[in-house]
Amino acid sequence: MAVVALATGDRAERLGQGVQAAIGQQFAALGFRLNAVHLQGASPAATADILSAAGVYKDQPVLGLDLEALRGRVEAVGWVEEARIVRLLPDTLIIAISERRQLAVWQHHGTSRVIDAEGRVIPEANPLGSANLPLVVGQGADQHAAAILPRIAARPRLMNRVEALVRVDDRRWDLRLKDGSLVQLPAVDEEAALIQLEQLDQRSRILELGFARIDLRDPTMVAVRPRDQVRSSGLIADGA
Repeated sequence: MAVVALATGDRAERLGQGVQAAIGQQFAALGFRLNAVHLQGASPAATADILSAAGVYKDQPVLGLDLEALRGRVEAVGWVEEARIVRLLPDTLIIAISERRQLAVWQHHGTSRVIDAEGRVIPEANPLGSANLPLVVGQGADQHAAAILPRIAARPRLMNRVEALVRVDDRRWDLRLKDGSLVQLPAVDEEAALIQLEQLDQRSRILELGFARIDLRDPTMVAVRPRDQVRSSGLIADGA
């Protein structure tokens, strides 16, 4: 066994790494070489990015692995919230991760990105492959999506018709429906406005009949414009 004494600073670190590598090679000769990597907690979409960042390879000396550095590389991947690395001798590595949940596709200034529940962008996630995620548009939509989306999702009749949630002046939301209709929500007490919309739909089935615009910004009244009074362009614009 090699012993390093009276060394300080970077020289000590280099000597320590050299000793660790030498010991790893000695044990590798006895069969302690990496043969299997088990990745736990990762979705299929995230798996390739995580394994690429890990940078491990078959027959690598297992005892020569710097587990802390490996954890740092894995946690640098946008998909990963937290990682834990376990070395199982003689030949197995376990990478257990907590994955950031995809919340929505955020469109702003002509660019689309996938965001998590805290509004953080997941750089590796492909928005083109995330058609099942809701679309939020505009400045501030990334930071406020987590508050509004559960309220819309709790109303399946409405959620199934929503094409995009557009953040207006970073104060309130417009709901653009797939048929071109527009629902304008207030800056405060969105829940009360959505209840008003539900009551209107229960009375008249307006979500099925269609409309140009429902203005819910004034809590004392609901203004509904028939489709023939307003021409809808069908475009989704930031802050429209």
